[in-house]
Amino acid sequence: MIFDTHAHYDDHQFDDDRFSLIESMADGGIGAIVNNAADLESVTSSLELAHKYDFIYAAVGVHPENADELDDEKLEWLRDMSHDPKAVAIGEIGLDYHYPDNPDKETQIKWFKRQLELAIEEGLPVVVHSRDAAADTMEIMKEASGRGVVADIHCYSYSPEQALEYVKLGFYIGVGGVVTFKNGRKLKETVEKIPLDRILLETDCPYMAPEPFRGQRNSSLYLPYVVKEIARIKGVSEQEVIDVTTANAKRFYRIEV
Repeated sequence: MIFDTHAHYDDHQFDDDRFSLIESMADGGIGAIVNNAADLESVTSSLELAHKYDFIYAAVGVHPENADELDDEKLEWLRDMSHDPKAVAIGEIGLDYHYPDNPDKETQIKWFKRQLELAIEEGLPVVVHSRDAAADTMEIMKEASGRGVVADIHCYSYSPEQALEYVKLGFYIGVGGVVTFKNGRKLKETVEKIPLDRILLETDCPYMAPEPFRGQRNSSLYLPYVVKEIARIKGVSEQEVIDVTTANAKRFYRIEV
């Protein structure tokens, strides 16, 4: 069974068929899902989904696009939410310098570091979003790794060489639909170079659907297309990709399913 390490089933794009879709996962070969929060509201909705379904877990955190939601009181509320038995990580957190209307760099860096500190204090892994922020993310994560943080560099988009640096720090690389794209050469090269035991399968659904569904709403049911491409690149069987990445996810999130 495939483990989807990063999804957003509380997104409004699933409002019409959320529960019927989720209830079809087992028949589609999906054994576990981690629903990642992006803002304070989705911390609550992710935990609600996790409590509704045994095979769903939650990552609780605030995305850099929403970093200006946070203050000291809300960070303590987030700490309380991280104590929930179905909360398995702090995420997704990080840096995103792509859009000019995102919170400024200083605000993003402040709350990225504060959420990393929370993860260290609570002994939880982190799910890291990084877009157009390669140098700052690496600098911050190198420091965090020295303090025991274990991280998933989600939706990896940088160079194979930088991925190998993250692997040396003991981190995991999140791989999803982009690896199937014709213009996904950089991610294909990354998958080729890093060990299979450092890859986590993810959808980031409803976004980033693989070929042949690119541009459509994504779901965990499309992960076999990602598995197939990783198996091709690595020269191994699809079952080996499933087995190893599922073991990786269980180890990263420290759960048994």
